[in-house]
Amino acid sequence: MGYYVIYDGNCNLCTGLVQALEGLDRGHQFQYLPMQDEASLRGLGITSQDCEMGMILINSENPQQRWQGSNAAEEIGCLLPAGNVFVATYRALPGLKWSGDRVYEQVRDNRYALFGKRDHVYQSLYPACPSGSCKL
Repeated sequence: MGYYVIYDGNCNLCTGLVQALEGLDRGHQFQYLPMQDEASLRGLGITSQDCEMGMILINSENPQQRWQGSNAAEEIGCLLPAGNVFVATYRALPGLKWSGDRVYEQVRDNRYALFGKRDHVYQSLYPACPSGSCKL
């Protein structure tokens, strides 16, 4: 089973995290699609307004199964080796999930001011939709 990670290809933080995930996973579970690839996003039924709410994780075999924002980050963590232990602990500690969601929202809304904006869109080594081939 594979997953599409939809990320902001102009955001320094976002692309840095994608590059780290690429190094860990090497395209085995995750393929990546920048939010700036509007043709591929349309094929997945994703609008630019959807992207404003943060990163998106999509089950490539069941595209209706989606996570967004901090929930997407948590699900990615669960899919990494031994990651589910850390995510389960994070979710179980009182108030931590709520706080994490608020921090995610602040970083999402201020990412360019906090981490800078790239001059060009980062294209992953493991693209989700070569030549706009994503379809529901």
